[in-house]
Amino acid sequence: MDNIVDALSSAYKEFVAAAANVLEAKELSGAQKTAATDAALENFKQRWELFRVACDQAEEFVESVKQRIGSECLVDEATGSLAGKSGQAATTGLPPISAVRLEQMSKAVRWLVIELQHGGTGGTSAHAHPSVPFDARFPEDAGQ
Repeated sequence: MDNIVDALSSAYKEFVAAAANVLEAKELSGAQKTAATDAALENFKQRWELFRVACDQAEEFVESVKQRIGSECLVDEATGSLAGKSGQAATTGLPPISAVRLEQMSKAVRWLVIELQHGGTGGTSAHAHPSVPFDARFPEDAGQ
């Protein structure tokens, strides 16, 4: 994370310095178009693109961390791990499920999403996919 913050900070500083260089070049040329102003503008454009890339990378990192934290919280909630950690009973009233079961359900949902994105009718069952085994101990999966 420190590398991402450092890269973003560096890209920002270089972008601001490039903007200052454009203003200085314009002032020195009397607002006329010169090779120096063109070079300063080109450098500014490059620094702007590098800054945007750094911002995009930082945003991707934040999104991945958000997803990971969300998944961990979901697993903790579903498996009852939060109740064990805090010493309190789960307040949802739902019985906890195993992490393996949660992963199976997550895969089934992903397959449905993929199927729908590829123009599937939605009528086919995600249970039919061989890489999505379901635990027969759960009655809601029986007969599907």
